[in-house]
Formats: sequence, structure tokens, C-alpha cells
Amino acid sequence: MHHVLLDRWSRGRSPLHARDPRAKILALLVFLVVLATTPANAFVTLTIYLAILMGGILIAGLPAWGLLLRAMAVLPFSLTFALVSWLAGDGLRALGLVEKSYLSTVAVLLVVGTTPLPRLLDGLAGLGAPRLLILMAQFLYRYLFVISEQAQHLRLAAACRQGTARGRRRGRFRAAAGALAVLFARSYYRAEGIHRAMLARAFSGRFTPQTGAAVQGTDVFFTLAVAAFLIVVRIQ
Repeated sequence: MHHVLLDRWSRGRSPLHARDPRAKILALLVFLVVLATTPANAFVTLTIYLAILMGGILIAGLPAWGLLLRAMAVLPFSLTFALVSWLAGDGLRALGLVEKSYLSTVAVLLVVGTTPLPRLLDGLAGLGAPRLLILMAQFLYRYLFVISEQAQHLRLAAACRQGTARGRRRGRFRAAAGALAVLFARSYYRAEGIHRAMLARAFSGRFTPQTGAAVQGTDVFFTLAVAAFLIVVRIQ
């Protein structure tokens, strides 16, 4: 199984990794609400939010530069809407869209990078998230690894056959299209086999929760402390 980078980060050990997923989700919700209600021109408050996130990244032992770079993936979308607001004469809203979308993405990556996705989804289920959405996310998480594994196999097979991207652009396009078709065909049949195996093992439409333990006192303290600090920073 070829784990993605965030999945590797989430398997680390730190005080943030040890916190219950439900506690981190509630703290994230408080952060997002506080951030959404902060004026776009409150630069000192927004700087404090960024400092809080940076402190969490350092405590968790995550690569700060790598996480901040990956958070920039949201900027093309937020910059598009910001440009529309700017052209409409609302420069303050445009600035707020960019600031808040980036900080929100950093916060989400921090939570995902310190919580394995199965436990994170169990935490969402424990907080009352719709069961159908949780089930779809769990299947998507698992089958993405199936596609990734098949892509690795195709890449290795092409390298063994000395497959290259040489030639004219049309030929390269045909080769890429053919590889993509083979990838999805193999992934589809592999997924069908996995589904039949799950049915043979009496899969009941629900994965076994991994977050069955009660929330500890340290988790409650963590959530309350983060929420209180964020609210104090917001109202100042």
C-alpha cells in the first residue's frame, strides 16, 4: 500500500496526534467560525491565528514549509473569486477571501495531518455527521489507494519496457490516453473483486469504528482551552 504524504504525517507521534479526533474536530470548527467572523482588515488578529497554526504545526512535528505550500492549492480558486470582488469594487472582501481561505486550508491540513483519516471519519460519525457521507468518504479513501497502486504498477511496467514519452505530441497523447484507460479498467475490476470479498465477509454497510473509547479529560481540556483562547483573541 502506497500511503499518500498526509497519511504518513498522520501516523506520527506528538501531543496533537494523541488527541481524540472529536476534540480536534470541535477545535477546528471553533477556529473556522472565529476566522469567518473576523474582519478582513484585522491584520493583528489574523497574524495571531497564523501564529497559533504555526505553533500547532511545530508541536505536531510536521514539515511547516511543505504544509504551507500544499495549502496554497486553494489560492487559484480563492483568487478567482477575489478578483471578481475586486472588480466589483469590494477590495476588502477580496482580501478577506484570500486570507481566510488560506488560513482555513492550513487549519484543515493540520487536523488531517495529525489524524489518520479512518479515525477522523469515526470522529465525525461520533459527532453526528450523516452516515451516508461518512460511508462514501471511507470508500473513496480506500479506493484511491487502489487506483494509486494500479498506477504504480503501470508506471513500473512501462519503465521495464523502456517506455518513454518520445515522439510527436499526438503519439504521446495517444499513449497517455491508453494508459489512463487501462488504469481505470484495471482499477474497476480490482474494486469489484474487493467488493465481492467484502460481501463474502458479511459486510453490513458499516465499518467498525476505531474511536470507541470515551473522550479523556485531556481532550476536553484541549478543546476548551483552544476555544477559549480563540474567542478571547477574536473579541479583543
